Amino acid sequence: MPTDLPERRTALTGHVSALPPSPGEQVPSLPLPRGGTRPPGAPAAEGGAPQSPDAASGTPETAGGMGRAAGVIAATAVCQAALMVGLGLLLTGPAARVWPLTSEDEVNEGLERARTGTFDTVSLIVSEAGNTVTVVAGTLLACLALLLVPRLPRWRDALFLSVAVSLQSLVFLVITEAVDRTRPDVDRLDASPPTSSYTSGHTGAATALYAGLAVLVLHRAKGPWRKVVAVLLLLVPVLVGLARAYRGMHHPTDIAGGLLNGGLSLLIVGRALLTGPHVPAAAPSPATAPAGAVASAPGRTAVVYNPTVTDESACADLRRVLEDHGHHGAEFVPTTADDPGEGQTERAVRDRFSLVVVCGGDGTVRAAADALADTGVPLAVVPCGTGNLLARNLGLPVKPAEALAVALRGAPHRIDLGRIEGDGMAPAHFTVMSGAGLDAAMLESTSDRAKAVLGWPAYVMAGLRELRAPRMRLTVALDGARPLRRSARMVLVANTGKVQGGAALVPAARPDDGLLDLMILDPRGPGGWLSAVTTLMRPRSGAGGEGGARSVEYFTFRRADIRFDTPQQRELDGDPVTPGRRLTAEVRPGALTVLLPARGE
Repeated sequence: MPTDLPERRTALTGHVSALPPSPGEQVPSLPLPRGGTRPPGAPAAEGGAPQSPDAASGTPETAGGMGRAAGVIAATAVCQAALMVGLGLLLTGPAARVWPLTSEDEVNEGLERARTGTFDTVSLIVSEAGNTVTVVAGTLLACLALLLVPRLPRWRDALFLSVAVSLQSLVFLVITEAVDRTRPDVDRLDASPPTSSYTSGHTGAATALYAGLAVLVLHRAKGPWRKVVAVLLLLVPVLVGLARAYRGMHHPTDIAGGLLNGGLSLLIVGRALLTGPHVPAAAPSPATAPAGAVASAPGRTAVVYNPTVTDESACADLRRVLEDHGHHGAEFVPTTADDPGEGQTERAVRDRFSLVVVCGGDGTVRAAADALADTGVPLAVVPCGTGNLLARNLGLPVKPAEALAVALRGAPHRIDLGRIEGDGMAPAHFTVMSGAGLDAAMLESTSDRAKAVLGWPAYVMAGLRELRAPRMRLTVALDGARPLRRSARMVLVANTGKVQGGAALVPAARPDDGLLDLMILDPRGPGGWLSAVTTLMRPRSGAGGEGGARSVEYFTFRRADIRFDTPQQRELDGDPVTPGRRLTAEVRPGALTVLLPARGE
């Protein structure tokens, strides 16, 4: 089995939009059974020594990775400082006599006339949320909590928050040295610091701290409460800015400048540390691991199995394989109708099990992966379901006992997860694919009895029945670009490309590249279906249908917002979910650690 994969192809057909890797990004090597050649001019994949585990949300990167990230932050911060200074010189120069800047004094005077004892007290309390002592103490406490409270420290999150706050402060000092702006000509309720009125340091610092915490809440937390908490945190810098203007310390444009400075600091640092696969793979690849090394050190092992597809005989076979590889006393925990595997896996992580083995179909694996995301606890996939798409894409044998034995002889690797949410659909991770339209209708109409009797061909028969379903109209926005308007029979978001029967439905999709792939299928008439089938069989030949119509389109992205004109059936890793009109998908690079076959298996 090859260990060095080709670089990510940037074009699959004539209709592909691909994102280049950001400066300093590394794509971890993954021993997947794929062939291909490197595109002309593409850089070779980076090698190097094994990296230390990235527990929970990442440990500090290697010296090279950290150096590149620091270089990106420093270079972009220079541009940030230049922009902020330029705006300040514009405000104090040519624009000072242009509306609405000529009305700023009136705003400050109006706030002065509106003062009351109660407002004075409230504004003082709110203003203190952005002063230097509060922000420094808040940042320190938040970072300590990120490192000490979770079961595994969140080094990358703590680094993001501390660097963002520090960057905002450094740029603020540069601004105040370069731009000299007097404070409003009103009675000021606080002692005037020696710095310029532009920008508001309190507002900038509050933006970096509280908006940074909001980013982490949205990025890491689960449940509907996270949005409420994030909104409350985002309100803090706005209220701090209003309090500073009320107390006569800043012009309105000074407040806007503080918000902009803090926001840019978060954007720059977050782009360098939180997005994209900047943190390398947690485990050594087989090329660097000692020959014959066992992937996971024997310890407490939990086996989460779906009892509807894993009988007692299969459990006994798996127990023997575990015993043969030094995993003694494994605890077998069945899934239930109410909990398909997430709760059982969460308990295993909480109880510090060193390995989680999941026996079931893609739905069971997906539920376990949702709980294992960013924990660093290895997952061994044992295919026992109908499709077993993740196991197929990872090159695992289809027989359960063989798959477990091969995984235990292999090594841990980090792969990506997709994260998806929509109207009436709770946020969740997926390992293989999610989508709407034909595939979701096919899954919805396939009965459990048909799957038990026929296996995966039951999906094909159900799909043929759904071919006459009307096409849907949708809008797709990829990574903030201008939305695309399309019609389609099926929309598929893929982390891996192979489906039942070994067909490469999305041939460029691979789970270790820090990207997701989008396929839009829209054949029209017999000629369109023939073109689509030809494209799927020979994916590099183009995606055009008759008359230039696009039967199949492929795109790559990190975040996609898909909106349908009417409610559509949707699916998540082969499980139908509530119909709706929206899907928002984003990649979680390297979020899941899995045991994969060693070289030559």
